[in-house]
Amino acid sequence: MTPQFLWYIPNTVQPGHRGDDTTSGWGSIEHSTELARTAEDHGWSGALLGTGWGRPDTFTVATALAARTTTFKPLVAVRPGYWQPANFAGAAATLDQLSRGRLLVNVVSGVDSPAAYGDTIVEPAARYARTQEFLHLVRRLWTEENVTFSGEYFHVTDSTVSPPPYATEGRAHPPLYFGGASEAAERVSAAEADVQLFWGEPLEGIAERVARLKELTDRVERRHAPLEYGLRITTVVRDTTEEAWRAAEEKVAKMAADAGEIGTWMGNRRTAVGQRRLLDLAERGEVLDTCLYTTPGRFGGGGAATTWLVGSPDDVAAALDAYRALGVTHFVLSDTPYKEETRRIGDQLLPLLRDDDHIGGADRS
Repeated sequence: MTPQFLWYIPNTVQPGHRGDDTTSGWGSIEHSTELARTAEDHGWSGALLGTGWGRPDTFTVATALAARTTTFKPLVAVRPGYWQPANFAGAAATLDQLSRGRLLVNVVSGVDSPAAYGDTIVEPAARYARTQEFLHLVRRLWTEENVTFSGEYFHVTDSTVSPPPYATEGRAHPPLYFGGASEAAERVSAAEADVQLFWGEPLEGIAERVARLKELTDRVERRHAPLEYGLRITTVVRDTTEEAWRAAEEKVAKMAADAGEIGTWMGNRRTAVGQRRLLDLAERGEVLDTCLYTTPGRFGGGGAATTWLVGSPDDVAAALDAYRALGVTHFVLSDTPYKEETRRIGDQLLPLLRDDDHIGGADRS
């Protein structure tokens, strides 16, 4: 399968996200369009759009960016507690038609600010059960007419989405991305997702999870095309290995100065399995595999910013190629400053990743 390389647009009105140096324009259509067009012009297929209550509405931003770009694919993060599946299926199918098949969807189960938008389900097991129903029903609404469904969380009667998604050969509807490392989350992916997104674990951990998910897809009698795999991670790339590590260590030093060695994500350490797995990696060493940097998680780095791949273009390309050898075909990368790194990583790293003859990499001792 041809790999897909996506960037990340944080989609926030507040400047300074993860150290970004842009001081104005956040939340404006001009700034968001500039970021999307920069990604489009520098080799990226599209970008994940950050989501969360208190940010601009992700789906609305995706629609605006699709209208102002040509090939850019918005990977829109959505929460089942925020959307009803039929409403979402209709809105998403319309955007997919208008953009001629460019929509990608990332379904998120994690708690945001549920009380702010009337979501009453906060217990993890129930949220994952609801997500599985959501994925199942959205897929049916995209591919069937006159759908009637009565589940524990959602109900529709004689429902038809019109227009349907933009279908092409090999793609009946927008792919459904999903993440999560708990047993409940992996059952959801095995049964209903199209792409399982991993955060930046060492190769051994990803290999174990791929093997477990393959076994799970058989156990749950998956009815869809084989599950695909993706990696969401921060990448610090410079011309040389030494420059990249110097830049990474300077970034971490600033994080430490701003926050100290704090427990920004300590609450998630107790509740979010995937986040806990990343934070625990620091106990195994500062650098794992060839260039997976674990220290950012000690100083407030969370999610995709907990671990970083650091090095020259060859170093990071070799590291990503190793994930690709495990079956990962979707990559969502980022670093800050966002606009500058969209260009740098797009121009220096992506050509290597698209070169089948590329062999590279260097260990950092």
